[in-house]
Amino acid sequence: MSEFVSAGWSYWVAIVSILGIVFCLWLLWTQRSFLKDKTLEVSDTGHEWDGIKELNSPVPRWWTLMYLGLCVIGVIIIVLYPALGSDKGLRNWTSFGEVEQEKAEYEQRIAKVYQQFDGKSLDEIVRDPAAQRIGERLFLNNCSQCHGSDAKGSPNFPNLTDNDWLWGGSPETILNTITNGRHGIMAPLKAVFSKAEAEQVADYVRSLSGLPVADKANIPLGEANFKKVCAACHGMDAKGNQLLGAPNLTDGVWLNSPKRETIVHTILDGRQGVMPAWKSRFTKEQIEMLTAYVWGLSNSSN
Repeated sequence: MSEFVSAGWSYWVAIVSILGIVFCLWLLWTQRSFLKDKTLEVSDTGHEWDGIKELNSPVPRWWTLMYLGLCVIGVIIIVLYPALGSDKGLRNWTSFGEVEQEKAEYEQRIAKVYQQFDGKSLDEIVRDPAAQRIGERLFLNNCSQCHGSDAKGSPNFPNLTDNDWLWGGSPETILNTITNGRHGIMAPLKAVFSKAEAEQVADYVRSLSGLPVADKANIPLGEANFKKVCAACHGMDAKGNQLLGAPNLTDGVWLNSPKRETIVHTILDGRQGVMPAWKSRFTKEQIEMLTAYVWGLSNSSN
């Protein structure tokens, strides 16, 4: 697996690596006074300050020998390891391969932890307290950075404890979300709505959750525009569409903020939310444990 998007970068790295050693050897050759091929004497540069003179002295022998040794080490590294662009060297070593090897060893060590769940269906696993405890540790180490250690989310990151789901909260849906990720898009509508019309729609949306509206005359105007444009995703009743990840706008649960200016900004400029796919990082068993924990957050009484 090459990390270079173009072969030119590989050649560039190789050339820089080789020229670095060549330049070091050239520099040492020009300062080879200890070989007696070119004797350099200590000379006075003529610079003096506060009684201290600046001298021009030849390079010490130990310094030259040290850098010669480093050049030899550099050549050995280039031959053995991938120091010349995409060339893997005689050891055929790559950092990617090293990570994959360590990951395989780790998975082998922890395999026995998941043996107790072998043969169980997903429905049985999500209801298993042991699976939820394992999932909690996986969540805290990997998911809490966005969703919070209490899983109650933050602006633009959904609360996972309130049973309000953008894409659906069944075990199968949660597992699919963790495995393959999600990409939610609220399209910008500034080409459709003026700012005044967006404010009317915002007032209508706020009224659906019982929030105060400064000018109640905006509500019917906003409702009309909402049903013309926004209902295509959020539905005529504004209760959302989990197939599209369009949130319910009537339940008082907000992914970002219920402030009027925030809603207007969302309508005009749109928003995007990305839940990354974890299938390349977690094993199937680990994803099932995470599913069990996340499902249990809003189904603890089941």
